[in-house]
Amino acid sequence: MPIYDLWFSSKPGPNKERVKTARHGRGKRWRGVYVDEGGEERTKAFHRKADAEEWERQAIRGGLPEAPKRVVLSAKGLTFGEYAERWRLAREVGWQLETRKRVASNLRVHLLPVFGNSPAAAINETQVLEWLGRMRADGMPKSVIKLYFELLDAVLAAMVRDKAREDNPCDGIRLARILDGLSITPKWVPTPEQVLRLLDAMPARYRLAGWLGAGQGLRIGEALGMEDGPRCADPAAGELNVVQQLRYSPKEYGGFYLARPKAGSSGTVDLDGLVAEHLADHVAQFPSVEIELPDITSGELVRRKAPLLFTSRHGNPLTDRIWSREWGKWREAAGWPNTEHAGFHALRHFFATVLITNGAEPQEVQRALRHKSLSLTMETYVGWWPKRVKARGIFGEALTAVRRKGELR
Repeated sequence: MPIYDLWFSSKPGPNKERVKTARHGRGKRWRGVYVDEGGEERTKAFHRKADAEEWERQAIRGGLPEAPKRVVLSAKGLTFGEYAERWRLAREVGWQLETRKRVASNLRVHLLPVFGNSPAAAINETQVLEWLGRMRADGMPKSVIKLYFELLDAVLAAMVRDKAREDNPCDGIRLARILDGLSITPKWVPTPEQVLRLLDAMPARYRLAGWLGAGQGLRIGEALGMEDGPRCADPAAGELNVVQQLRYSPKEYGGFYLARPKAGSSGTVDLDGLVAEHLADHVAQFPSVEIELPDITSGELVRRKAPLLFTSRHGNPLTDRIWSREWGKWREAAGWPNTEHAGFHALRHFFATVLITNGAEPQEVQRALRHKSLSLTMETYVGWWPKRVKARGIFGEALTAVRRKGELR
């Protein structure tokens, strides 16, 4: 079962260079293919090769779920509102009077305004998470959110059983995590002014690391593990390849070594133009230092020379201890709070919230942060997703506009 790279042709160019396909840079890059027991070919696309390989391993072990059942033709064009009304009427015969009133009211007031006009088969996990996020941001009680979510879950689950849609998007949502206050939610995010003050406080030798955190969302190990060259950065293509992090373990590897990023979040992301400028300035002012390191990013231990972008003045890699000590000085000089929440990771949170508040789609933020799932992105930054303006008066305004134009007398 092969894994296909959709961004590059399998055939090399005349000089044995990699040839970009028409899909290069657009959509998911990797596609897995296998034939199930029924002889039907199944495919799935992924942003990361590691996810495609894991999907392939599950297929070999027979661990993939059965192919989704087809939606029946009678459900084509059916809206959530139409199905929800049928669902309610078909079940209320067994409900108490109070339950009938409550369900009808909750559907009419809280679910139909959000999902009512959506095609039954089109509601997805992102829409549900956005809806939950808005209710959390509005300060709605947890018990009430849970009640509305369970109602939506019940209707969508019935849709699956009735073959009105293929799956239930509520299945992948960890509601308890959202309702328990989101322990993964940032406790403090710096403002643009605070970020600039910190960058000014950082020595020129290390300032690029700050830009990689604030402008690319890199974690500290990923920033310190960046190398000079196309393995990690390709300014000409406008790409940053986050493929490794620098770690320190005297017992296992005798000191510094290179490993894959946290949670397998390797990936290629867009290189911001301003960050690219600072990268070029850094390389010109502080040439990389080649250091022989153990490298386990491929899954096997190899030793190689890595041209690291960040080293001490003596040409050595930086330990977490040294970095933390210096970071405390820079943070204090910038006027940042003296708290664990104001570490380097705060720059990653800044990067994410800037994307969100400037209109980036949830999937774009997920790809930029290299999160394994969209749910993780949505749950982490649930309080930052902008509230949607309620659609009031649209019907009247539309008809009034027609008369105003003189199309009807």
